[in-house]
Amino acid sequence: MIGVVGAGAWGTALAQALASDGRSVKLWALEDGLAEAINETRRNALYLPSADLAPSIEATGDLAAMGSCDILLLVTPAQHMGGTLEKLGALPRDLVLCSKGIEASTGRMMHDVAHDAAPESEIAVLSGPTFAHEVAAGLPCAVTLACGGGEAQWNRLSPAIASPNFRPYFSEDVIGAEVGGAVKNVLAIACGVVEGLALGQNARNALITRGFAEMLRFGVALGGKPETLNGLCGLGDLVLTCSSTSSRNFSLGKALGEGQSAAEALADKRTVAEGAHTAPVLRDIARERGVQMPIVEAVNELLAGRGARDVVADLLARPLKAEGLR
Repeated sequence: MIGVVGAGAWGTALAQALASDGRSVKLWALEDGLAEAINETRRNALYLPSADLAPSIEATGDLAAMGSCDILLLVTPAQHMGGTLEKLGALPRDLVLCSKGIEASTGRMMHDVAHDAAPESEIAVLSGPTFAHEVAAGLPCAVTLACGGGEAQWNRLSPAIASPNFRPYFSEDVIGAEVGGAVKNVLAIACGVVEGLALGQNARNALITRGFAEMLRFGVALGGKPETLNGLCGLGDLVLTCSSTSSRNFSLGKALGEGQSAAEALADKRTVAEGAHTAPVLRDIARERGVQMPIVEAVNELLAGRGARDVVADLLARPLKAEGLR
């Protein structure tokens, strides 16, 4: 059986996509009473109220009940991935990581977190340009499925995950897939600031392009492949997330650009803007590796309380240089 760990909007949407052809899917929900409500009403009113959920989705609030699943999609917030995996136990199985971020307390990428907690499992990363409400509605999308176990793992996972409207593409570059997902969340905050300051489409598209250069530099420094980051899980995800208020990270940046403090913008949010957690550790790793990431540096200044117009002015005053990765 296939299971989804985490019943937020994205986890619920993935469960719905997996169950679209009647396949049995087990969905774990952390929140008290949420699993029971999903089973009774066929809706996740808390996180994805627009979706009518398939009858073959069985929700549970008991994490131990996920032990019978030989494929687990992990969709908990990145900062809670390690703790959730420790509670699940180290049974050998396929673990598909669907959370985008870097563990703030250790600087570990999610595949390192998963490997340390479940060394006998094979790790894959599912990432790409997707909004949960569209996936749940059955609208077509394409994603990267990066398999650390190579083609043998792909041959196990792709039939279980793919459907006519949910199309995975194979990669073996787990690092590249993870870097794309983590970095784009931080860059989306910056693009939201551009929107909040009403700086226009030219500015936003310049920021996306220069932000992509930062993503490439960082990904290659960590061992990722440029072709991976040029694909769905890098450039594709970046463009989507930096262009819509459906993105939590973009919405956070927009609020900062409109004058809210980071504390105000992050308060009382049920869903997590992972970029806010990822930005400081991403900056620190980039500095250690000697990777220039001025937009990531700027986002950290914003989150630390500096005014958006001052931060943008400093970015625009950087020395002129040749276009490229350096």
